[in-house]
Amino acid sequence: MTIAFLALAPIFALIILGALLRRTAFVPDSFWPAAEKSIYYLFFPCLLFSELATADIDLGALLPMGLSMMGAVLVMGILLLGLHQVWRLPGPPFSSIFQGGIRPNSYVGLAAAFGMFGQQGVALVAIGISFVVPTVNILAVAVLVRHGASGKVRGMDVVRGIVTNPLILAVVAGVLWNLTELPLPPVIETMLEILGRASLPLGLLAVGAGLDLGAVTQARYRVAASSAVKLLAVPALTAGLCLVLGVGGMAAAVAVLYNGLPTSASSYVLARQMGGDATMMAGIITLTTLAAIVTIPIVLALAP
Repeated sequence: MTIAFLALAPIFALIILGALLRRTAFVPDSFWPAAEKSIYYLFFPCLLFSELATADIDLGALLPMGLSMMGAVLVMGILLLGLHQVWRLPGPPFSSIFQGGIRPNSYVGLAAAFGMFGQQGVALVAIGISFVVPTVNILAVAVLVRHGASGKVRGMDVVRGIVTNPLILAVVAGVLWNLTELPLPPVIETMLEILGRASLPLGLLAVGAGLDLGAVTQARYRVAASSAVKLLAVPALTAGLCLVLGVGGMAAAVAVLYNGLPTSASSYVLARQMGGDATMMAGIITLTTLAAIVTIPIVLALAP
């Protein structure tokens, strides 16, 4: 646990630095939207593609890992929908609790996997993204359509959002290139590596810049409940499914790590667009991000 904490400490230090940069106005506020757009559409896709295109991976062996990650998200989604019948919360707050409980922050996951497991850890996270990201997007949009205050999204909009997701496209392209067993052209490989290196520190700074401490104190019990689901219950379910499906070693550790990540900042954008409780969503994102430095080492001890 101490080793995991020490490996994660620099990652969360960068997140805190991002928060300080935002609050001290060291850089103008206009910098962060442009930075986030560059990370999402350029830097992280380059990192995912280059890692998968050149990695030594056995897709057949990694299928149980992906299924354990996706299965844990689906089980927790079903449990949350069942608990909603007991809680009887208004729709918008429930939609934010639901999103907060299942959507991982892939930026933090890639940085954490690199810090703990190196390049192979990044490749494993990329595989996990291909299973989890489409699943959480479908579930989150479906719940917001049903429970959000103004959710009006067509089925084709959901499909289009998934098939055009730059992270998923990068994963698919990287796997396909890997299957050809062709080397990347040297100039292209070097360029992708340089762009990919920029993604991790810049992504973590952007995560910190988006934190909202004030939002944590509003609806604090609901924020805490959703955060506990995301940081503790989902990774515990993942560890159980890894055990059932025979996933062990680094693959199991990465599966538990990824499903125990803080909530994705994109949840806030979706909550605003589709009538969720955006203030509560900001609180969940902030609390899970700050608490993950403690919870991730704990849940990693559960990995088979």
